[in-house]
Amino acid sequence: MRPMRLDMAGFTVFRDETTVDFTDADFFALVGPTGSGKSTVLDAICFALYGTVPRWGGTRGLANALAPSAVEARVRLVFESAGDRYVATRVVRRDGRGTVKTANAGLQLMPPGFDITKLDTGLSPEDLGEVVAGTPAEMERAVLEAVGLPYEQFTSCVVLPQGQFADFLHAKPATRQQILVNLLGLGVYEGVQKRATERAGQAEAKLEAVDRMLAGLTGTDDETLATATAQAERVGALSGAVAAALPEREQARAAARAATAALAALDADLAGLSGVRAPAGVAEVARAVTTARESVDEAARTVALAEEREEKLRGELAGAGDESALRLLLRAYADVDRLTDETATVRAALDAAQAEHDAAVVALGTAREAATRADAELDAAFRAYDEAQATEQAMAVRAHLTDGGTCPVCEQRVPRVPRLPAGSAVAEAKAAGKSARATSDTAKRLLQERDAAARDRERTLVHARAQHDQLTARLAELTGQLAGAATPEAVRTALAEHARLRQALDDAAGTVRAGRDAARRARGTLDAAEERLRAAWRAFDTARDGLARFGPPAADRDDVAAAWTTLVEWAGEQARQRRADRAGLAGSVTGAITAAEAVEERIGDLLAAAGLPPADDPARAVAVALERAEAELRRVTERRAQAGELREQRAEHERQARTARALAGHLRANNFERWLLAEALDLLVDGASRILRELSQGQYDLVHDKGEFFVVDHHDAGLRRGVRTLSGGETFQASLALALALSEQLAGMSTTAASLESIVLDEGFGTLDAATLDTVAATLEGLAARGDRMVGVVTHVPALAERIPVRYEVRKDARTARVERTGL
Repeated sequence: MRPMRLDMAGFTVFRDETTVDFTDADFFALVGPTGSGKSTVLDAICFALYGTVPRWGGTRGLANALAPSAVEARVRLVFESAGDRYVATRVVRRDGRGTVKTANAGLQLMPPGFDITKLDTGLSPEDLGEVVAGTPAEMERAVLEAVGLPYEQFTSCVVLPQGQFADFLHAKPATRQQILVNLLGLGVYEGVQKRATERAGQAEAKLEAVDRMLAGLTGTDDETLATATAQAERVGALSGAVAAALPEREQARAAARAATAALAALDADLAGLSGVRAPAGVAEVARAVTTARESVDEAARTVALAEEREEKLRGELAGAGDESALRLLLRAYADVDRLTDETATVRAALDAAQAEHDAAVVALGTAREAATRADAELDAAFRAYDEAQATEQAMAVRAHLTDGGTCPVCEQRVPRVPRLPAGSAVAEAKAAGKSARATSDTAKRLLQERDAAARDRERTLVHARAQHDQLTARLAELTGQLAGAATPEAVRTALAEHARLRQALDDAAGTVRAGRDAARRARGTLDAAEERLRAAWRAFDTARDGLARFGPPAADRDDVAAAWTTLVEWAGEQARQRRADRAGLAGSVTGAITAAEAVEERIGDLLAAAGLPPADDPARAVAVALERAEAELRRVTERRAQAGELREQRAEHERQARTARALAGHLRANNFERWLLAEALDLLVDGASRILRELSQGQYDLVHDKGEFFVVDHHDAGLRRGVRTLSGGETFQASLALALALSEQLAGMSTTAASLESIVLDEGFGTLDAATLDTVAATLEGLAARGDRMVGVVTHVPALAERIPVRYEVRKDARTARVERTGL
């Protein structure tokens, strides 16, 4: 079984819809904080297939499937098994009374080539393929047929739950035996026992029927039978004589064949021994390894010198001071020069602004005086106008006065009326007023203009003074900072030295890189030379293994050329000895052939005496003659033949009944089951021991004795220790070895058609040291690299997660958990 895609909604911590795409994830890890929902992803896979989860304690924990306050949980799993693609769906709902039940469960066989990304388009269930199971009751049988594993085997071989990793390792013998019975499906033999009992009853019933038929046979003639029998016996005598001679003939032929085969075997040995030749250039292989090793050492020394030079330059560069501080100091000197120039410029602008402001103030005073005079002249014009109007009105009254008359205004007597002036004083006063008004308006406008100009000059002066003060303060600050500092020339000299050291450091780094490249090339040359040396030894071992039956001498494993020389010389000596033996063996072949021909001649004489012609197959010729003699016997004994047939049937029925009863008895006594369990445990422990040796760098082997597991500690003189004495990390290694071995071998040992295309380990790796963790990671990588199954782990260890190409990061917030795929 290989998961392809998992969809969850409302399932435990995954309140919102969540999709986990396992496409092309041959080797993956589920990572995330504790409690984020990593194990829940595996729970969802188990739940979709079997309707329960290991940590729920059975189907009665169904309420655990619902997220808090959720009323429905949906899980859909797309998986491949044995080349077919299926989709399993389960829906759980909470009714109004709070009872949680499975509302829907189904398994469908998807069409070949179905694109699972179409699931995101909202396809109806009818579009997903053939319905294999449509109810929870049908799911158990359908999933077992599709996956090939019941729930207990699935959680022991495909998805290994957290906390149950070491259960099988620490189980009591009786408990472990029952686990193996369940995993291997040995319950099938109980059905075999029942079926054998039924067949025994059927055979016994047939046996009784044959006995009744034999009892009813009558009317056979013994005298006629005796006559026919005598005739058959006469021909049978000839058959007996020939039959007696035939084994001797076969013996003689076999002796001739054996002698011929021995001669051929000797010739084959001679060919094999004579063909032993040392490969060309074997002596140069070892010299090439020595030369390559010297080159590697020389390259290493060169790299060391270059690295020493680089480190020395780094120290000198560090001792030369902080380059950034020097650059800041040089920049400060430049800022002082710039601020000095700017201060002089601003000072000139300030003086000019002051002069312009003073001139504007003087002009404003002159304009204000002119405006005051203009206002006074306007007021005088207004008064003159009023007086002229009064005079004009008085003149109008005077026109009606006469000398000595009474004034209508003051009611006094006017002795003499004054004479009227020549022109109008009002018009003149009005014209003078207008002129005064124009002069006043002009003076006010000039005053406003001069006031605005004075204010503008004042603002310019204030801005120039502020800028001058700011520049002066900044210049004073920089001057204070530079007090006692190195001169600009000294700073530039120090920066130049920095540049020189940095360039020298870059050159030294280039030399180090070049040296390392040369070292890598030398190492590659050494690896190639050593591989050629190993190939020479493999060729030697292959040649020596081909001569193992002759007992070749021990090889000097330090000198491949000497080993080849010894082997070639020994093979030549063996060939000379066998050539000396060949002449005698060839004589034995000739004698055996002559003896076989003598037996053939004697059989021909027997046939001639009976009137039969010579035959290549004397047994067949005698059999034909015997058949003719027995033809009459068969006609006379037709009913007797019927009785013989019935007796044969009776014997067969009796044999079947006896075999079935014996099989039922063996299976009832559990002998066969105990034998199967012992064989399965031996295979399992052998495979787990091999994996444990790899995980422990050869320190431990796993053995069992009377149902108990032990480890053999090769680092402690082969001491046997019980598995309960192991540390946490050692227990994890042993449990992992058993889990991997059980996963690898269950398909071959189980009576079901299991399809083990994936394995997921939900267990902490934090108890392992770095070396063991590296070995575990390499073991898992090797298991994944085989390409025959998907490998997944749930881990908190970053060092392990970083080595896994595909990672699913599980995060959880206040509402829901989420899964994000990272890596390839």
